[in-house]
Amino acid sequence: MARQTLPRWDLDPIYPGITSERFLSDLSRMGELADSVDAMLDDGAFRSDDFAGWFSAILSAYQEMHDYLETLDAYANAVLTTDTSDVAAMNGLNKVEAAALQVRAVEVKLLNTLAFAEDNVERLLEEDGRFVPYRYVVGQLLEAQKHQMSPAEESLAADLNRSGTDAWGRLQEAVSSSCSTIWDATTGERKTVIQLRALAVDPDRNVRRTAFVKELEVWKEHEIDMAYALCGVKGATLALDARRGWGDPLDRSISQARIDRNVLDALISVLERNLPMFRRYLKAKAKLLGIDRLAFYDLFAPVGSFAKHWSYDEARRFIIRQFSAFSPRMGEFAAEAFERNWIDAEPRRGKVGGAYDTAFPLRGQSRILSNFDYSFSAVSTLAHELGHAYHDSIVLGLPSLLRTYPMTLAETASIFSEFIVFQGALSDSDDAGKLTLIEHFLQDACQVCVDILCRFYFENELFARRKEGDIVAEELCSMMIDCQKRTYGDGLDETALHPYMWAVKGHYYSSDLSFYNYPYAFGQLFGLGLSAKSQGDPSFPETYVKILSLTGRDSAVNVAAAAGCDITVESFWQEGMDVIAAYCDRFVAMAEKLG
Repeated sequence: MARQTLPRWDLDPIYPGITSERFLSDLSRMGELADSVDAMLDDGAFRSDDFAGWFSAILSAYQEMHDYLETLDAYANAVLTTDTSDVAAMNGLNKVEAAALQVRAVEVKLLNTLAFAEDNVERLLEEDGRFVPYRYVVGQLLEAQKHQMSPAEESLAADLNRSGTDAWGRLQEAVSSSCSTIWDATTGERKTVIQLRALAVDPDRNVRRTAFVKELEVWKEHEIDMAYALCGVKGATLALDARRGWGDPLDRSISQARIDRNVLDALISVLERNLPMFRRYLKAKAKLLGIDRLAFYDLFAPVGSFAKHWSYDEARRFIIRQFSAFSPRMGEFAAEAFERNWIDAEPRRGKVGGAYDTAFPLRGQSRILSNFDYSFSAVSTLAHELGHAYHDSIVLGLPSLLRTYPMTLAETASIFSEFIVFQGALSDSDDAGKLTLIEHFLQDACQVCVDILCRFYFENELFARRKEGDIVAEELCSMMIDCQKRTYGDGLDETALHPYMWAVKGHYYSSDLSFYNYPYAFGQLFGLGLSAKSQGDPSFPETYVKILSLTGRDSAVNVAAAAGCDITVESFWQEGMDVIAAYCDRFVAMAEKLG
């Protein structure tokens, strides 16, 4: 079936261009707001009798400053990730990052001032109704102050990050989006790594295997670059976290996630305990594919004779219908996102792989990047990112400090949205379609639970070894293979694993967000738990909006409690896993019947 022309997003309502007067004016305004906050910190007003007035004014200016920074940064990154060779976009992002140094310096000074006046701050948070909603988030700021270096050191660290860890991350993005190899020697056709990875869903195993082998060859060619980049990011992270008084990067990640070690331990324990269930699924899939054991390149292979081609228009109509069945408000939002061209769906050279949602607070809008490939997986990905954007639409009207939610809770709306679309597709399908869709659901769940656990193990080991010095590519590959064996076990052929997943996943190359993995498993199981609670409850859409509106202003434990969930105990996480297990049982039974 012919491919249609896929849309590119419309960024003009955000800014008409990276060099536009509006972009540069907002960049200047952000600097003015930073100067204003700085002046309020310098004039000693916090010592006056009107402390509440000072606190209100500085909160307002500080949050407006962040509105500008988040919008400018999101726009520059949006332009750059759709064309990593865009020099103007790179220059624009550099300008934002340079201006952000002033914001970071002001933040350091603000946290120090709040800590100095902590008694007065805590009194206001308890007694003044204007500030009660800020009780948790300002408490987080006071806790963060305990992990600050001196103002001079923080200023230097922020400046060096631009040419250090951030630059290493951009290198990974640029290489992974542009490096390529000959695909067809006869025609000279080339494919990028992203295009090769997209062939993992091809029904022809020979195509999948060839693409996999060629992908590994490309990564082999760039392994030295990627290894030095990864070691640079992790080395800087270890040094800065130590100077800031964190026990290790995982401690900082847990704080950012607004959970504690007990919650993480409960989650990881449930993931580990259910690995045998996922291996049952992988073995059943191998049986349906007519092979003894899956190779890594078979993980995303389609199963069954039902391989529906989804046009982009069909995906749009289907998602809107399913969202609307759950909540008219949610359906209307999805329709608006499609109609106003908020989605960049076209895969192309220079565009990064994967998908993401990004918000622009000053405009009250979001944008979604995807790489639509006409599969149900692509439909599910659109639903996932639209779930993020729907979450944005609920919180974007709130002040910056009350809308900024942790990654753990960020994945709630996306997983929930995916599951809505999956259940809708399942109810519309015949037996052949049900087999394919259930396998797709399990395929995604396997990635979010098993592969995420693999990445968690790998990053733990990576930090431990990086403390001893640089790690060469060969050792990184060996570490990755060991982690894949530990998690996938006998569900995959040990001779056909992916040693370069450490180079593929850009999440490893972020210093600010170490352990950008377990929050996905958190979101998967939490979202499935919420979905179970929604059954038969006509008021749940309103409850759902309330939960999402709280995600920026409280701990993950308290937000979950508002939904009647106790995330501190393993039994809660197992409830979400039981949803997956029920589909696994259905799939295995189908495989045995067909076999």
